[in-house]
Amino acid sequence: MRKSIWLLSAGLFAISTPAFAQTDTDQGGAQPTDGATAEAGAVEQTAEQANSADAGDIVVTATRRNEALSDVPLAVSAITAQTLENSGVADIRQLTQVSPSLLVSSTSSEAGAGVARIRGIGTVGDNPGLESSVAVFIDGVYRSRTGTGLTELGQIDRIEVLRGPQGTLFGRNASAGLISIITAKPSFKRQVNAELTVGNYDLRRVEVGATGALNDAFAIRADAVYLKRDGFLTDTISGRDVNNRDRYLVRLQGLYRPNDNFSFRLIGDYSKRDEECCAATYLRARNYAVVAGGVAEQPSSIANLERALGATINDDTYARKVSITPGRDFRQDVKDYGVSGEIVYDFGGAELTSITAYRYNNYIRGQDADFNNLDIIYRPGDGGAYNKFKTFTQELRLQGSGLNDRLDWLVGGYLAQEELTVADNLSYGADYERYANCLLFSSILPSAVLPTSPTCLNAAVVAQAAAVSPTIAALNSVPGRPGLGSLAATLGLSPTGSLATGLNDLYEQKSRNFAIFTHNIFSLTDTLKLTVGARYTRERKTLDVTLTDNNLLCRALTSLNGTTNPLAGLQALQQLPCVIPSAPGGSLTLENGKRTESKLSGTVVLSWKPSEDVLTYASYSRGYKAGGYNLDRSGLTRTLVGTAPGGLTSASRLSQLEFKPEINDALEVGVKYNGRGIDINVAAFHQLFRDFQLNTFNGLNFFVENINSCKKYINGQDSDNFAGNGACSKDDLRSGVRSRGVEFELFARPVTDVSVNLGATWANTRYRSNLVGVDGRGLSPALFQLPGRRLSNSSELAVTSSLAFSPRITDSGIRALFYVDARHSTPFNTGSDLDLEKVQSAYTVVNGRIGLTGPNGLWGVELWAQNLLNEDYLQVAFDATLQGSDTFRAVQNATQGPGRGFTATSSNQLFGAFLGEPRTYGVTLRTRF
Repeated sequence: MRKSIWLLSAGLFAISTPAFAQTDTDQGGAQPTDGATAEAGAVEQTAEQANSADAGDIVVTATRRNEALSDVPLAVSAITAQTLENSGVADIRQLTQVSPSLLVSSTSSEAGAGVARIRGIGTVGDNPGLESSVAVFIDGVYRSRTGTGLTELGQIDRIEVLRGPQGTLFGRNASAGLISIITAKPSFKRQVNAELTVGNYDLRRVEVGATGALNDAFAIRADAVYLKRDGFLTDTISGRDVNNRDRYLVRLQGLYRPNDNFSFRLIGDYSKRDEECCAATYLRARNYAVVAGGVAEQPSSIANLERALGATINDDTYARKVSITPGRDFRQDVKDYGVSGEIVYDFGGAELTSITAYRYNNYIRGQDADFNNLDIIYRPGDGGAYNKFKTFTQELRLQGSGLNDRLDWLVGGYLAQEELTVADNLSYGADYERYANCLLFSSILPSAVLPTSPTCLNAAVVAQAAAVSPTIAALNSVPGRPGLGSLAATLGLSPTGSLATGLNDLYEQKSRNFAIFTHNIFSLTDTLKLTVGARYTRERKTLDVTLTDNNLLCRALTSLNGTTNPLAGLQALQQLPCVIPSAPGGSLTLENGKRTESKLSGTVVLSWKPSEDVLTYASYSRGYKAGGYNLDRSGLTRTLVGTAPGGLTSASRLSQLEFKPEINDALEVGVKYNGRGIDINVAAFHQLFRDFQLNTFNGLNFFVENINSCKKYINGQDSDNFAGNGACSKDDLRSGVRSRGVEFELFARPVTDVSVNLGATWANTRYRSNLVGVDGRGLSPALFQLPGRRLSNSSELAVTSSLAFSPRITDSGIRALFYVDARHSTPFNTGSDLDLEKVQSAYTVVNGRIGLTGPNGLWGVELWAQNLLNEDYLQVAFDATLQGSDTFRAVQNATQGPGRGFTATSSNQLFGAFLGEPRTYGVTLRTRF
């Protein structure tokens, strides 16, 4: 029977990187090379062995081979089931607490906007057109978006976090690293486990599982998890809690192993989420304005305006109060399921591994997109907005030895086909016209703004100005409907009713990925090894897009361009009705978008063991992340609005949505010491990213840019406010992002029943200077803050540590456990555009657990706390949709003269905030027999 130690949680100070204790595995029959099935040579441990000063090596499969962690010449953390249990890890976001180089966060959706970063590198996940720089694998099967891992994981054997590019063995979309999750497999020994957890926020979690043999050749396993919890945010309008949890997971497995040479593992899983997530609070509302001597902070004009219109702006960020428009919601319904089969056959001279999988994921969303109770802009939660993935993957690997066992060779092939459908139905709300009138006249006739009026305008003031201004007269042509109503009439449209509902768009993308790869380890001497690997990948994506909207006012205004009409060229008018750019004629179908790319990735590693306890290595690796399409109509603005349907081909339009693949060239040197009762790992890295894929939210839409740097000085034009300048010749391009640093891990068992883990990552991950976009074109002025600064969500230093004490307290085998872990991060900016307002200061998160466990793990009781000190921190801050403009640095730059093009004398942008979780606590009861 499997032995484990039951924990209890109260707090100390520290966080847990991989634990020493190796999880036990079932014995008998074949031991395949892939850790998704088994660990070769693993032995079942007694409780005494697991808590001794020398608990043995952890076996990992980071090189698609079973190797002791201390013998793997790359930076990898192996997080055991015991560590996950101690730290309370339920999904991959909580891995942050046990791996200092890793940071996982979520923004507008846990299901569709998860982001994993390693060494400060990741991809903002709100745009389904972009895959992540950090790949996620579960039981050897690739999950195409990070958000699919932000759910219950069930029983886990271990999780491996591989740092740095993994493009050789794991393929594309692992340019920064990967997370490999290995679930608990079927066992031929009968075992039943059950767990009940209750906690604050009305948390209820139930987990059950059973495994055993049906006969000598066939074993099965069943696991199920159900979780329900109230939300962390309270809607002050309806009184309901949001950002709640309501989810379940069922996973069934069968393992057929008739002899030592053959095994077949079949896995089927189904998960469902029916939640309301993710609402956001506001950062403190404030303006910045130019005054004598510099820039001064002032009360927020946009917040005051919205409050006068009836909005509730909760800018006490960590009071966790939000205001949602009645009838709107943050619907998050997710259905995710799949089946995979792994076959391992040992021919004697070589071993064949085949992994075949099909995955389906459908995420339906709703969103009150302005994040307050004014009905300005929203996505109805009626099922019209969704992301749907259908993915088939097939991997084959053949591996063996040669040259009198001096060569450990591996060759393989990989095929992946994915169908992605994205539907969006962003719409204007009932308060949009009134709010737009306020903003319009604030810029052209501030004295006319009257928020208490149904039109937000003082009719008398508008009429007086109309007598002398043709522009104002055009905006006052209909009695009782000054502003957009009169504007519509002037343009020949109806002045009554809704001027526009919004858009209803459909993106259908298909991708096909084919790769062949090899990974070979040459034993040059008994202590010196050379690893050489390469992978050729060919990627093809096609895209069809259907754009539909009824934005009549936007199209009518666009038709005025170049005319003598007094409204032509009025910038405020061009922006307000056209925040959702309109398709010509209200409907546009773009078909047969195609892009194909072929890339070579690989690795070379030289490793040397000067003694049995020490491994040193140096490596070069190239990682590759696929290019693709920005699935957002904002990327079509340059060729969309006002263009006749026949004016451009579909291909030329869709090319505006393309972005290039991301390439990482990385150098790494490391040393690993595996002593009795102590392991120490140190790695130093230097990474250069070309065509880094930056996904940025501009307050309404996402736009994607490939970031590079110019070898030549471009006169600071990458940090000015002039569009289109700062270009660079293709011959002078170089990587735009550089990441270098040092990682340190220590795992120690100084005495029996005590384990201490310590991890630290210092990473200097920055944009270079002289930044340019794809093919050397000038960057958007919206990215003027990037040059020379750290990437978003990249802290300079992250430190993790943990302390566990698990003494035997009775001769009958009852044990206690006292455990605490912590993660400390230095300050970092949470916004991809690096607005100074979005900086998160240094913070520390502490988890704790105390408990008792019975003999042989028969029963256990734990008291636990997550974020024990109730630390307040941001996951991400963002520009609140349609609520203000400009930032502190833009105003500050305006004080330095007109040479850089900054003219704003004040900023009034409001910022939203997706928060980290507050303190949670509870009790867990467990049994295992």
